[in-house]
Amino acid sequence: MDAYAIVEGSGRQFLMQEGRFYDLHRINGDIGKDCLFNNIILVNKDSQIDVGKPSLSSTHKVKIKLLRHLAGKKIRVYKMRPKKKTRKTFGFRPKLTRILVDSIIEKSSGTSSCTFS
Repeated sequence: MDAYAIVEGSGRQFLMQEGRFYDLHRINGDIGKDCLFNNIILVNKDSQIDVGKPSLSSTHKVKIKLLRHLAGKKIRVYKMRPKKKTRKTFGFRPKLTRILVDSIIEKSSGTSSCTFS
């Protein structure tokens, strides 16, 4: 495994590597836009591990690109009350955003138009 970072975004923690894409809960932003993740928990780059207490927001950033918005796999929910002849089925498709991790940046000097915490 090359360089990776553990990032907290959209309510969950993700292990992100450079050059890979991930599906997160919907992120408001324009398609094709470059953004930065600020809330970095751990970075492993060139076998050097930096751990945040609680985060590395002042020293590291993860640069991402928003690829597209999509809907996730449908989740079926079935409710039934026994002996009452009550049955209900409904579905749910989570709204997702596909991102591409461009790079893990140390000591960020550049700024971006959008940042996520």
